[in-house]
Amino acid sequence: MNIATTVAQIGLERESRTGAVTVPIYQTATFRHPGLGQSTGYDYSRSGNPTRQALEEGLAKLEGASRGFAYASGMAAITSLMFLFQQGDHLVVTEDLYGGSYRLFEKLFQQFGLSFSYVDTSDVELVRQAIRPNTRALFVESLTNPLLKVADVRALSELCKANDMLCIVDNTFLTPYLLRCLDLGADITVYSGSKYLAGHNDVVCGLVAVKDATLAEKVYFHQNGAGAVLGPQDSWLTIRGIKTLGLRMDRQQKNALALAQWLERHPQVGRVYYPGLTGHPGHELMQNQCGGYGAMIAFEVTDPALVNQLLMKTQLISFAESLGGVESLITFPQVQTHADIEPEKLQRLGINHLLLRLSVGIEDKDDLIADLAQAFEGEDA
Repeated sequence: MNIATTVAQIGLERESRTGAVTVPIYQTATFRHPGLGQSTGYDYSRSGNPTRQALEEGLAKLEGASRGFAYASGMAAITSLMFLFQQGDHLVVTEDLYGGSYRLFEKLFQQFGLSFSYVDTSDVELVRQAIRPNTRALFVESLTNPLLKVADVRALSELCKANDMLCIVDNTFLTPYLLRCLDLGADITVYSGSKYLAGHNDVVCGLVAVKDATLAEKVYFHQNGAGAVLGPQDSWLTIRGIKTLGLRMDRQQKNALALAQWLERHPQVGRVYYPGLTGHPGHELMQNQCGGYGAMIAFEVTDPALVNQLLMKTQLISFAESLGGVESLITFPQVQTHADIEPEKLQRLGINHLLLRLSVGIEDKDDLIADLAQAFEGEDA
């Protein structure tokens, strides 16, 4: 089936007893046993809940994975994956990654003996050069946050296999609707499901899909043992959101291209980062690898004063963190999403005092452009 059909059908086959089209919310912590030594397959909701299982099985189907897993947040999902490693292990990581992931690696897991090297993962050769004898994994963002560099997932997966490393891909910006990383050789995909997958800025969740069944058993052991699982209500909201993923992303991508082209022509914009633009260095790779370019834009203004002006004067576009929802959002990465990264490193990467990030929603594109235009002009709201 086309993935647009698959997302619309998520969870539909789960309720055979009543034929309910919508997955029920099993709001229960525990389950009654039919007899001594017997189980219905559910014992305690940390270990398994039917609503969460519907989401996890649906994700596995979308990804072509052996199993899917749902967590209380994207950071909980990444934390659980770090339990696959032990003291002395080394990971190669995307250098311009989400600041929360950097904080997790540098300020939490380093103290337990893991080490991390940060490289430009859009350059396969630089990744190769960063591999050490104790390197156990590559953690790569398929489309980086916020500079939108494109990773060659197939080439990186082949590199990982040749060096007996896991290839873990944070595919939050693209989702399986645009890029199925496991089909290209990756071992694990991870998502902040709060973003495009849930899609309505009303739930916090993390999702993981694992290709190999044996590896998936290890991931389940850590999910159950650490216990940062997604509750049934939030699992249901995420399922509901995924059903419209195709419709939302199609609209958001069209809007994003229109806004990127408009920004590219604006005299007060110095640079636009959007892989749908033909001048973007990853444009051709995304044409070959993905089903689209996503709906995230980063751009630099020509005057630092414009940063606060745009954040405060936009009316339709909300000044807020997060991304991927139906509403358009604007944020200032240097002091918000990436504040935990050292200032000198941010400057070197280009996450500077002129850079803004747009998460483009499903509103009418002309209204969004008009909103940006009036904000650039500095008119009163």
